[in-house]
Amino acid sequence: MSAELHLPDLPEVPLSLGLAPAAARRANMPWSLRLRDALSSYLPLLLMLVLALATWWLVKNSPKVPPTAADSAVRTEPDYTMSGFAIERFDARGLLKLRIEGAQMRHFPATDRIEIEAVKVRAIAPDGRVTLASARRALSNADGSEVQLLGGAEVTSERASGAPLVMRSEYLHAFLVTERVLTTAPVSVQWGATQLRAASLEYDHAAGRMELGGPQRMTLPGKAARR
Repeated sequence: MSAELHLPDLPEVPLSLGLAPAAARRANMPWSLRLRDALSSYLPLLLMLVLALATWWLVKNSPKVPPTAADSAVRTEPDYTMSGFAIERFDARGLLKLRIEGAQMRHFPATDRIEIEAVKVRAIAPDGRVTLASARRALSNADGSEVQLLGGAEVTSERASGAPLVMRSEYLHAFLVTERVLTTAPVSVQWGATQLRAASLEYDHAAGRMELGGPQRMTLPGKAARR
């Protein structure tokens, strides 16, 4: 025996029943809501684009850093000159300790050196002793404590006895603070009536020492020339 059960036909349920797709929802939204939804989706990308453009504009229009001294070419020409000049330096008590004058002065920034034409120097020690120097040309450091005298150079230094010591050469290197004079060129020295000639000289006033090098010749007062 068999029995058949007949069920009534069920209505077809559409597969799209439930949540509608996003596109369908947006299509049914008012245009103002659709615009706000689009802006909220692309806002991060727009902000990144604006930030990138602003950074590029700042880099392009920012002032350039001037080149440093190391990057700049070393200047071989003087940065300033002076004619008919005189430079004076004073100690803590206001007393004159150094005066340098000349026909013309040129300052070279690359070495911070000064070149002087027709130079005359007057240096006064703390105890009042005076050292005079002159030459056709001179090279000096910035503070004038070290002077290289070139051409007809002469340095006159007072001794304790009062007799001046005069050194003459075509080249004399004078250290005015330490009262030293050096040269590797032929030099003549006069102390009172005594005269010396040598191939080089090293004079240290503080130590009371003078060293002469090379062939030497001495002339004593009232005596014939001696070697």
